[in-house]
Amino acid sequence: MSRVPTLASLILALLLPSLAMAGEPGCNREVLAMGTRLSLRIEGAAQDRLALASEAAIAECNRIEMACSTWKPESGFSRLNEAKGQVVALDREWLELLSRARAWSHRSGGAFDPALLPLLAAYGVREGGRNPSETELVCARAASGARHLRLNLRNGSARLEKGAGIEEGGFVKGYALDQMKKELTHSGINSGLLDFGGQLLAFGKAAQVSIADPRNRTRPRFSVSLNAASLASSGLSEHGHHIVDPRNGLLCEDWGSVSVIAASGLDADCLSTALYVLGPRQGLVWARRRHIAAIFLLNDGRARMSPAFAAMHPIPIPMEKP
Repeated sequence: MSRVPTLASLILALLLPSLAMAGEPGCNREVLAMGTRLSLRIEGAAQDRLALASEAAIAECNRIEMACSTWKPESGFSRLNEAKGQVVALDREWLELLSRARAWSHRSGGAFDPALLPLLAAYGVREGGRNPSETELVCARAASGARHLRLNLRNGSARLEKGAGIEEGGFVKGYALDQMKKELTHSGINSGLLDFGGQLLAFGKAAQVSIADPRNRTRPRFSVSLNAASLASSGLSEHGHHIVDPRNGLLCEDWGSVSVIAASGLDADCLSTALYVLGPRQGLVWARRRHIAAIFLLNDGRARMSPAFAAMHPIPIPMEKP
């Protein structure tokens, strides 16, 4: 049964993957998870072992979704959101995940924020979009932000100030990619490419992947080799899709898209959101200073890339003539 997509699918990863290893025997799987498409291409073992490993990776993704999805009222994050300021017991894994997401909020100066649910609700992101009143925005801004999140790893608990809420869509998908890769490598799988709603993670063998034009997601603009890393993108390619600037509570302008390559899926997921919010000018300066591999594709056709991304020798893809 279909459902309204989470923020993970609203923040579009504008990617067109192509496998450098497609000619070799392997296992291909595709399922629905977290409201989007998850596909796995894995290699390096006998077929029966590949099948069992893929099942274990998908089960790991489902475990994370059951624990973290705020679409599921029984999840730990949903219980935290509904606790109305009360302390909630959480497993250490989820406390550490929230701590890592909160750390990216601090590092990005608030351009990424895991506790953005009140603002997203004000804009009706999960219901297809709406225009909130100024009073609603003021209240939503006051209730949003990682400053409202209290974590206690020592006693295994978390607390959100009343009215605040976790929105997992900007970081849980990347974390799930990391954990699926860990599950696969523990099962003896030596190479693979995972695609989770457009965010990619490659390990063991390089995969040649394409980054699409923000104005036409069927048209690749650059090709780059991806290995032992994740590539995530953020952009607004369809009317009505929203990315909110956590710093002021306003909707971001549709300037194009940004793609980021990082060692972990979680980092790439958080960074792509933060850099889109920062924009192509401030974001490029921020990425350059921190040696982050990022490329900004503007709607006017220009491309700006950080030195770390340029060092990966991306290949421009010429436009096809009409």
